[in-house]
Amino acid sequence: MKPVMIRNIAIGQGRPKICVPIVASSADGILEAAKGFADLPVDIAEWRVDWYEDAASPEKVIRLAGCLRQVLGEMPLLFTFRTEKEGGEKSLPFEEYIELNLAAIKSGTVDLVDLELFTAGDRIGQMVQEARRARVRVMMSSHEFFKTPTKEEMMGRLQKMYQAGADIPKLAVMPQSKWDVLALLAVTLEMSQALECPIVTMSMSSIGMVSRLVGETFGSALTFGAIGQRSAPGQPGAKELSEVLEVIHRNLE
Repeated sequence: MKPVMIRNIAIGQGRPKICVPIVASSADGILEAAKGFADLPVDIAEWRVDWYEDAASPEKVIRLAGCLRQVLGEMPLLFTFRTEKEGGEKSLPFEEYIELNLAAIKSGTVDLVDLELFTAGDRIGQMVQEARRARVRVMMSSHEFFKTPTKEEMMGRLQKMYQAGADIPKLAVMPQSKWDVLALLAVTLEMSQALECPIVTMSMSSIGMVSRLVGETFGSALTFGAIGQRSAPGQPGAKELSEVLEVIHRNLE
């Protein structure tokens, strides 16, 4: 598996990288949150654009992305509009979702873009090509907020994202039992060895929190931690997450 380099961060090498979402709704709140990242254990900043009050305006989004870039300096920026059906705050009409993500890709301000496999549909190939031209990495994602699919289905989704051109396939599922968490970890281990790219997986809620901590053992290259408001169920605080990851990393060496 070849690591993916984003600025000075190697995803898929060493301990899992910590990505912290920015979930404020106002421009001032978004920039204020980003200013606090410099003193915290954050490898990658994720802007959850679906929380932004002006998310339907590509012009305002791109303008604010430029401001975020200045605040974050060399910290990698992941651009994510999470649709409501995949656990986000709001949805956009199909063409507006495509337009917004293409605008972000072409803006020169983001390093990584989250593209939902099933939302982008038959436009996913075009979007991946545009990202390649702009040298923006693609995290392709699929989220199940009500169940954990079968192992075969989970492996199939990761494989499909890889074949569609994802630099980093991402799968998040909701466990109904501890057995579901074990199933997700088994899939993670198998697919991290089968695919030639880093993968990101998680089992959500408090039952699945352990999956966010053991990526270095099972093969998930990145994990999400919160500073303040959480963007997903079971998301630990970034500081305590960093401490646990460091303990595991030291004892695996």
